[in-house]
Amino acid sequence: MGEAVMTTRRQADGAIVVDVRGSLDAATVGALRDILLGTVQRERPMTLIVDLTFVTFMDSQGIGTLVTGYNAAREVGTRFVLRNPSEFVHRQLRVTGLTDMFGLPPSSSSNQSYTP
Repeated sequence: MGEAVMTTRRQADGAIVVDVRGSLDAATVGALRDILLGTVQRERPMTLIVDLTFVTFMDSQGIGTLVTGYNAAREVGTRFVLRNPSEFVHRQLRVTGLTDMFGLPPSSSSNQSYTP
């Protein structure tokens, strides 16, 4: 099982950014789920950005946690953004057919933020 470090910060524009580093798997997704759901419920930001630049591994539980966060954000009118998914993460989302839902391009050739 992997390790992950997650930090949360507020940008000048009010968006909340959750920076994730490491692996998203059975050992780490609970913490990410708590952060995403707690932030959406307590803060109700206009935009919640999950920065995946330094995520080195993500399994189906990690994907499920991102979907849970996306759905929770939509329920309260928060825009949910995945920022800079690594090539590995982008491939996982593409294989599972979730790139469209997250507003990601079909390939990871440009490392940018995309919003649905």
